[in-house]
Amino acid sequence: MKKVFAFGVTIVVIFSIFINPAFSQEPGPPEIPEPSPGPDPIKAPDPDPIQEPFPEESDSKKIQRLTEENNELKEQNLKLQVQINELNKIIENLQSITLEQIKVIMELVNQLNEALFGKLFSPEIKF
Repeated sequence: MKKVFAFGVTIVVIFSIFINPAFSQEPGPPEIPEPSPGPDPIKAPDPDPIQEPFPEESDSKKIQRLTEENNELKEQNLKLQVQINELNKIIENLQSITLEQIKVIMELVNQLNEALFGKLFSPEIKF
């Protein structure tokens, strides 16, 4: 009788495991919700066509106008080079003047040093 009772209990436990879904399956991960579709991207407007800067000019007029502009720029470049050379000369003159002033100041400092301390600590002994 004990065998029948043990057998019956095991059958009841096995049936309860298969019938009850909580015991028969492992719980899976929660479902990830589907993302809602995003809005459609805004399209960039079509660019306007590029216009020619000088539509009424012919090729020869364009070449002539560009040649004149080039000549004007060359003249401006020459003027600027002359100004740069003049400024470089002025800088050189200022540097030489500054060096002369430093020499004069150093000479004056030496004279002041001799005047103040030379007489006080004179090597000559006066009796």
